Amino acid sequence: MRFVRSKFAPQLCLFLAASWCATTPARGQDASPPSAGPSSADGAKPEEPAPDDRVTLFPHSETSRYWISGQANIVFQWHPTFPAKYSGPNSLTPQAQSATTHILTLYTALELTHTTEVIADVEDATGGGIGNSVGLAGITDLDSVRTVQGVQLSRAPYLSRLMLHQIVPLSSKRVPAERGPLGLATSLPARRIEFRIGKFSLADFFDNNSGGSDSHLQFLNWTVDNNGVWDYAANTRGYTDGAMLEYDDRRWAVRFAEALMPKVANGIHLDADLARARSENLEGQLSGDLLPGRLGIVRVLGYLNHANMGNYREAIEAFLNGSTPQPDIVATRVQGRVKFGFGLNFEQELTSQLGVFGRYGWSDGRNESFAYTEVDGTVQLGAWLRGEKWRRKLDKAGLTFVTNAISRDHREYLRLGGLGFLLGDGNLNYGRENIFEGYYNVHLWRGVYAAFDLQHIQNPGYNRDRGPVLVPGLRLHLDL
Repeated sequence: MRFVRSKFAPQLCLFLAASWCATTPARGQDASPPSAGPSSADGAKPEEPAPDDRVTLFPHSETSRYWISGQANIVFQWHPTFPAKYSGPNSLTPQAQSATTHILTLYTALELTHTTEVIADVEDATGGGIGNSVGLAGITDLDSVRTVQGVQLSRAPYLSRLMLHQIVPLSSKRVPAERGPLGLATSLPARRIEFRIGKFSLADFFDNNSGGSDSHLQFLNWTVDNNGVWDYAANTRGYTDGAMLEYDDRRWAVRFAEALMPKVANGIHLDADLARARSENLEGQLSGDLLPGRLGIVRVLGYLNHANMGNYREAIEAFLNGSTPQPDIVATRVQGRVKFGFGLNFEQELTSQLGVFGRYGWSDGRNESFAYTEVDGTVQLGAWLRGEKWRRKLDKAGLTFVTNAISRDHREYLRLGGLGFLLGDGNLNYGRENIFEGYYNVHLWRGVYAAFDLQHIQNPGYNRDRGPVLVPGLRLHLDL
């Protein structure tokens, strides 16, 4: 078991102090944004939420020009001994083991004008998760810090986001918006263009799903919270440099991002030469009332990555003709190769307390998985339920099933003993990696949450000769 290091306590205290300072902004720093609706004739103050309904430890101003908040997420997971006929360099070890990950984030933002913001976040993440985050396509903890071959990751806090956010109004009508770390407005033009440039995570804005995208309050598995086939541009920690353009028009939106790829698969360093390495991401979104009075959203995502990638078929042929002692994807890398795919993402409210969601994804699977995880096809279906029926309206439960697959060349490469950046048992008796996950998230007090999570993984790493694996987990989350 990995225990939280001693530096966790002082950093958490620092975040608590910074967040507390943000709860009493000077009046001269407040700015009144355009109203989302008619103002009160008698000037009455808005109704304060009951203490039990508050979802952060400290209140945050709705009018201040700046934002300061923080969060802490601690995940403990364990798995018992599971059957395995053999293991390889990148296998999930079959012996019983436990691990703890923790992540701290300090969110800051400054409103320069009513339409221009600067966002800067600092993060500290440690803990590799069970098995040091190898041996599974659907790794069990999204907060786990992956290892980088040949590169030692710094244990110091790092800048996770630094971006400029510009809103271009295209209509006078405004719609309500939720103020938070990625946007300070409480209302936005119904028709608008939004532009962002800087350092961010593509997963902040693409493939979002209210039922399954938040590993701090919902599911934990990598291929549940994100579409597994979306090999989204990112360094080892999940961030990239790029530019994003979004157009919103009431019930529909379209967004496009150009971002930097890592220099090597799962690498910490990004390639700044856009002529040879880059990622294009395009997503369309449509909202509507498929069921009367119940919101439904469909998103369609496509991506095209250019990078110094290897090719599975070439690696297999080099091994079979004796050029390499085992299939080696690294030896076949060529600058400018492409990997592409698409995803479908939906969510639908059934009642005010119950909803369903799902994803489908496909990628070509010819060139190597490079940035996220080793998945070439995925199907997911899940449901969530709020706790109001049992007088726990801020509690939430969820259940989902996801089945992941890889291409023929990808599976043959692994069968012959090849290694990916996450997978490599030394052999492969192929089967789809099937994952069931369920959680119950308890709202304890204000911004304090605790959750129990349970995952069952059949054919870990697509291997019928290993598993199944049962992974129970506990999570403590603080929203400051």
